[in-house]
Amino acid sequence: MAKPADLSAKSLINLAPENWAKWVTEFSDISVSDVFSSEFQWISRQGDVLIRAFSPRYGEFLIANEVQLRYNKYVPRRVRCYTGLAEEKYKLPVYPVLINILPSKDNPAEIIPTTYDSTFAGLRAIQDYRVINLWEVDVNIAFTQDLISLIPFVPILKGGDDEGAIRQALNIIRQDGDLAQLETVLAFFANFVLKSNVVAEIMRWDMAVLRESPWYQEIYSDGKIEGKIEGKIEGKIEGKIEGKIEGKIEAIEKILAFKFDAPGLELMPQISLISDENQLNLVLQRILLTSSLAEAHQFIQELRGQSLNF
Repeated sequence: MAKPADLSAKSLINLAPENWAKWVTEFSDISVSDVFSSEFQWISRQGDVLIRAFSPRYGEFLIANEVQLRYNKYVPRRVRCYTGLAEEKYKLPVYPVLINILPSKDNPAEIIPTTYDSTFAGLRAIQDYRVINLWEVDVNIAFTQDLISLIPFVPILKGGDDEGAIRQALNIIRQDGDLAQLETVLAFFANFVLKSNVVAEIMRWDMAVLRESPWYQEIYSDGKIEGKIEGKIEGKIEGKIEGKIEGKIEAIEKILAFKFDAPGLELMPQISLISDENQLNLVLQRILLTSSLAEAHQFIQELRGQSLNF
């Protein structure tokens, strides 16, 4: 069974830092000397990773990796700030890269800008950066270019949303004992494209192990949700899921909207009747794990049928 592990963006990039650096920059002749977190206290998060690299053509420079679960309109400004802080602190030129893991829920075809451009009082601020959308990356790149860092993301890569590709990724992970912890990330993203019972059959282990994944913990424990649900929820929601009943109900509502848009919110009248905190935890966990609104609806009905706390 997979074990919990540090699977932040930094640890994934560290699996093959030089191959990663060559891939995100498209510079074939660079070498990597270090991979480290930004350490910018007010901006730092698991998705901010700096790579110190060297190229015969450009000399020593930094690759600023900004990894986002989903793009939002504030990201370009963040990349601009992150790039400027890195350049100032380390006194090196910076090559910024934005990696988006999943497309927007309400606008999957959204064109993501590659430039931050702002004008105030006739003064202009511009920051270019490279954009890599994982759903546009051919799954064969992960299998043929020694990019082990991409293997856990196979289910969401272009052409990777089928059982064959996911089984191939799982085989690669299980051939190397040191990569066993990647199973939790692979399973997490497989739930975005396959039903939970199919993923469980492929993995052949208890899906409860997903609760040990930092990706799961980021959404469940920290309550970090980024997205926009037109007419219902707008902007970026950040905060901790509190132990109070009201806080958990609110968290469930946000996640339903995040995963299923407006139809997901139709479950809220029933969920709002739950007064037991443990039952709300079960609901929250099931909604996070399921990829089907019908599954979530069925679970709520079953819970309602066997509970006196509705």
